[in-house]
Amino acid sequence: MENIDAKKSLGQNFLINEGIIEKIIISADLTAEDTVLEVGPGTGNLTRALVATGARVIAVEKDHRAIEDLQAEFSAPQIEIIEKDILEFKPEDYGLTEGNYKIVANLPYYITSHFIRNVFEEWPQPTSIVIMVQKEVAKRIMSKPPEMNLLALSVKYYAEPEIVTYVSRGSFRPMPTVDSAVIKLTPRTEYALPVEKEALFFAILKSAFAEKRKQLINTLPTIIGMNKQGTTELLKQIGLSPQTRPETVSMEYWLILVNSL
Repeated sequence: MENIDAKKSLGQNFLINEGIIEKIIISADLTAEDTVLEVGPGTGNLTRALVATGARVIAVEKDHRAIEDLQAEFSAPQIEIIEKDILEFKPEDYGLTEGNYKIVANLPYYITSHFIRNVFEEWPQPTSIVIMVQKEVAKRIMSKPPEMNLLALSVKYYAEPEIVTYVSRGSFRPMPTVDSAVIKLTPRTEYALPVEKEALFFAILKSAFAEKRKQLINTLPTIIGMNKQGTTELLKQIGLSPQTRPETVSMEYWLILVNSL
């Protein structure tokens, strides 16, 4: 399968570094009792290692050119090769339910945010997600005040993130223009807000981060339905200055703010 040429339109870069593959497998912590959803098996380099763990593997591949070779090599009962766009994939159709599967993904980078959002907001939650992302995206996800950002807060609301390893661009064929990182996301078993307040939480975050370095007093009043005086009093009540900028605010304070509304 190594003779498949990567398609730029699909954002393909095939992982060829065996050491990185081993780190992904160790991080995924798979046993024969597990079911793992692999996204983008491509030439099957990571798939072989996943199958070797004894886990049940559901491999979803969009590129029609790879499907025949994947099906020819992986014919064991424990693996199912599915030709599908992962953004249109319905886990329940394949028996994947809350807490009964793991995800391993070497995604095209241009769908990373969309995929993560789908998993957290629409899918039954997996027990863990091990995913390859751009190095800069991984660093943004791990950000803390005073460099907090919308992506970090969104991911950390749903999961506990950690960087497994950084990956040089030479670990792929063809070589991408950026370095990468393997991150592990462990979904939370319960969320910090009641369901009815989650939409408000994300609306507030999007409004606050819509304009860089904007003070809270200039972004919050409209979204929370208060005038500036009321917003000022609320912020002071929870221990924040009205002049505070969103990138300096921790998750704890955002949750206190939403819970106070």
